[in-house]
Amino acid sequence: MEKLLVFIPAYNCEKQVPRVLTQLLDPRVAPWVGACIVVNNRSADGTEAAVQDWRRRHPEAPVHLLRNDQNYGLGGSHKVAFGYAAAHGYEHLVVLHGDDQGAIADLLPILESGAYKQYDCCLGSRFMKGSRIKGYSALRVVGNHGFNALFSLVARRRITDLGSGLNLYAVAPLKNGYYKKFPDTLYFNDCMILALCQMKQKVLFFPISWREEDQVSNNKLTSFGVSLLKLCGRYLRGPRAFVEREWRSKIIDDYTYTEIPVQQ
Repeated sequence: MEKLLVFIPAYNCEKQVPRVLTQLLDPRVAPWVGACIVVNNRSADGTEAAVQDWRRRHPEAPVHLLRNDQNYGLGGSHKVAFGYAAAHGYEHLVVLHGDDQGAIADLLPILESGAYKQYDCCLGSRFMKGSRIKGYSALRVVGNHGFNALFSLVARRRITDLGSGLNLYAVAPLKNGYYKKFPDTLYFNDCMILALCQMKQKVLFFPISWREEDQVSNNKLTSFGVSLLKLCGRYLRGPRAFVEREWRSKIIDDYTYTEIPVQQ
């Protein structure tokens, strides 16, 4: 059985992140987890203390706490994790957001069947047959279906989710660092999906369960929608140039972090 690296991006989710970590103790999930890195993106609340408390209560769990040396954004935290996975010899990386909207157990069917090994990435989808959503308004569901259809048309490939909080990436295709110029913001995943299509990588969408209960969204829907339209326009003007261009307003050469030891 392959040992996976689980990456939990965490920003101001002190209430939710202990629940996410507890998912790793599921006896069906635990054998797959080689290590877990919680990447704290300079949270302003008690996220880091909550992780430390959880680690003290579960010393057997292979959980590491990394603190970004700057606030890099969600995309920047992904870049930290991708680099960590390559440097530590992992073949596959799981992304599980720290706000406890997704369930890592939804990966088990493709892990246990070995299907994940046939793809460059496996992307959790909230909007395909077999998915289960709780707490989403009808407007948000309709809006997501609309943008999924638009991106599918633009990319000439069926896309059923532009970026959920449960994904699995093969590490080998990431080693050339093509993603480093992508935005460090919430738009990182949207650029990744279009890049995967342009590079003709093998992508599997799989159904997941998703819920909104006590989470706080950092996403402003109107501005986000406008930005997605602009991304589609840029991709249509030149797919290859889209992947190769510099998207960041602030260039960071090295996404550094500090590993935080367990504090007794």
